[in-house]
Amino acid sequence: MFSYYFKLGVRSLRRNPALTALMVLTLAIGVAASVSTLTILHVMSSNPIPHKSERLFVPRIDNGLLETFKPHEDDRFDPQSTYPDAMNFLRDGHGERRTVLYGVSAPLEPVRKDLPVMSVTGLALTRDFFAMMDVPFLHGQPWSDADERAGAEVVVLSRDLAEKLFGADNPVGKRIRLMDKQFQVVGVRKPWRPVPKFYKLIGGGAFTQEDEIMIPFATAIRLEANPEGSISCQGKTEPGWQGFLRSECTWLQVFFETRTAAGRAELQEYLDNYADAQRRLGRLKRKQPNQLFDVMQWLEHRKVVGNDSRLAAWLAFGFLLLCLVNTVGLLLAKFSVRASEVGIRRALGASRKEIFRQFLTETAVVGLAGGLLGLLLAWGALALIRLQSEQLRIVAHMDWQMLGATFLLALGAAMLAGLLPTWRACQVTPAIQLKSQ
Repeated sequence: MFSYYFKLGVRSLRRNPALTALMVLTLAIGVAASVSTLTILHVMSSNPIPHKSERLFVPRIDNGLLETFKPHEDDRFDPQSTYPDAMNFLRDGHGERRTVLYGVSAPLEPVRKDLPVMSVTGLALTRDFFAMMDVPFLHGQPWSDADERAGAEVVVLSRDLAEKLFGADNPVGKRIRLMDKQFQVVGVRKPWRPVPKFYKLIGGGAFTQEDEIMIPFATAIRLEANPEGSISCQGKTEPGWQGFLRSECTWLQVFFETRTAAGRAELQEYLDNYADAQRRLGRLKRKQPNQLFDVMQWLEHRKVVGNDSRLAAWLAFGFLLLCLVNTVGLLLAKFSVRASEVGIRRALGASRKEIFRQFLTETAVVGLAGGLLGLLLAWGALALIRLQSEQLRIVAHMDWQMLGATFLLALGAAMLAGLLPTWRACQVTPAIQLKSQ
């Protein structure tokens, strides 16, 4: 019977084309608005590394000055690390892996004469980063432990930058002039852009383009590569690069990886013991609780999904509700003119249950039509959103989950809107309708 009712539903679309088109368009606009907003919210709040997000941790200790301490603002201290703390974290070796990183920017002189000098951005980081973050390689591999210890002038390029500089050739082993030094290319990454960009939220942004270069952290320190990003300094800082490194300035991002999620307790104990040892040396006078954030907690702490985004999603669903109310009115008008048809079917033996199934199936057909049109409108809306800014271009993409959600939302919304009109259609009294004919 379902296939028969479905055919009736398709035929009913042609009975009153203007009314049907208005219903489909109303439903499609509401679905497109809500799905477009929900898609952006879905991408922004997604887990960028789901298989190990509970094993990657950002540490936070408060090195602020005691005289500027305000208890009601205890959650505002910088979640970055100082250079001495970061080096201690690396040296102590806790966790399965650990990495320190910061943003860098440098002039690059291409070997090709037809290309001008360009400015490239990227990261200075330790070798463990590649394994911790599952960075995929197209050519080559990360630099070696020996290169890292020596602060060697080696670099990993993004695929886009490698193709710009060397075309389709494998550039591993070739050299580029970076920071007025000859850097050897040891690897080329495949396209890799976790969304959100959880490993560089501070001073970088959650939805920025992928990093063009990656160089050893020790190399960047040796070449005095100025940090590109946020720097927060406590107290006086000695002049010069070495004075900056010895200072209480927080500017480095640290990540730990544990073997299992249960390793969090052990890592927390280490962090507490480390902070106690530093207090005995005269540091960390505020005695604030030391914190560890896993990836999703880190995204929440940095408010990657702001209240504005959530409010926009609620407003979009409010607009969808308004569209559903209008659809209910249109369905009531459509079904009311078919009262005589219902009366005849009831007189011939059709039960109210069968009438309900028929009209609800017809409503579902309207929902499917509205879903198809809503999908096209959503694609168009997302395309327009992508034109607004670089960050929106990254997040305004529909995946298979949202594609399925579009049809389910349209179908569910149409059937919800059709419950009252369908129930009203079932209440038709056969005798009264037959008598009026």
